[in-house]
Amino acid sequence: MKIKKKISLILVVFLIGGLGGVFFDRVVFPYLNSSNWFSRYEFLRKSSDEVTVINKTEQVFVKEETSINKIASRASSSVVNILSYSENALKENLKNGTGVIATSDGIIITYSTAINLDNSKYKIFLSDGASYDAQLIGIDSFSGLVFLRIQAQNLPVISFGNSDDTKPGEKIVAIGNNTSYFSNRFASGLLSAIRFDYSLSGKSVSLAEKLEGVFGSDFANQKNYVGGPIVDYTGQVIGITGSLEKNNQIEYFQIPSNKIRGVLDRMIKNELDKAPTLGIYYIPLTPQYAMSHNMAGKNGALIYSPSGQQGLAIIAGSPAQKAGLQIKDIITKIGNQEINLNNPLPDLLIKYKKGEIAEITIQRAEKEMVLKVQL
Repeated sequence: MKIKKKISLILVVFLIGGLGGVFFDRVVFPYLNSSNWFSRYEFLRKSSDEVTVINKTEQVFVKEETSINKIASRASSSVVNILSYSENALKENLKNGTGVIATSDGIIITYSTAINLDNSKYKIFLSDGASYDAQLIGIDSFSGLVFLRIQAQNLPVISFGNSDDTKPGEKIVAIGNNTSYFSNRFASGLLSAIRFDYSLSGKSVSLAEKLEGVFGSDFANQKNYVGGPIVDYTGQVIGITGSLEKNNQIEYFQIPSNKIRGVLDRMIKNELDKAPTLGIYYIPLTPQYAMSHNMAGKNGALIYSPSGQQGLAIIAGSPAQKAGLQIKDIITKIGNQEINLNNPLPDLLIKYKKGEIAEITIQRAEKEMVLKVQL
């Protein structure tokens, strides 16, 4: 019995000693070695040479679809369904389109191809289920944007971002509401390009009275989102989707938010019918076009007709004709502002009102001229 007790005691001593050794080796000695005084002793330094400290990390998984829903939800409450209908309300005359609330007192923005414009009445369905009769208050021929109004207050307003900060390759979310069950739909994609020289003239050449410079995107079924917003990943609206027919095909684009702000401001000031006219068809110059045609200048608006005829480049009786503008003239400035891809001709003209006089700088046969034009 005594021998068994001695053996048990020895085992207990070894066990406690072993555990103590591990404790000192892995905890106490590394701790002492971290202090300046104890680190002077070599045996303490060696005791921690093979000690590895592992920091615990956590992996966080973000479900992108959920993030998209959260981003889009910031704008969703401002998206509305617009029902166009005629007096007899025949089924074939009904059309659902998308719009956005622009002001808290009831101004709605949509695109002209999203609704019926001829002999139609309108009803607006909000995200909270409320519905209102609407009145058509403005059609902007410059941009194709259309404005409706409902009698309501304290509405959730769309938040426009700065489209000048938007770059190709950014992720975007499109929101539409053009179904008969009045529910938002969403699509995600990329802002694929800034189409600086794209004109809303619907022709192969640009028209001075039509907006130029839009966004291009790659999300599918864009017809479902005409009149609705595109939202960046900060939740800001950077454009509204539009469409037009060109060469017997429907093309889709997004009007940048900064251009929309300008149109909205003119509408609020009741100036949509005061837009100026110049009356020319032209090609916006690019460095590539200038190089391929041996042109000295790389910016401006080249008055142009595919047929080469003066009468098809400059509209008869227009301010341009009266001022003496000619085919192949290159308009380089309006006032003191230069025309380039970031500052297209229509954007500079629209700052004037109908009847005002503008100084237009042109290049004609390598000679610079300044003409005064009553728009």
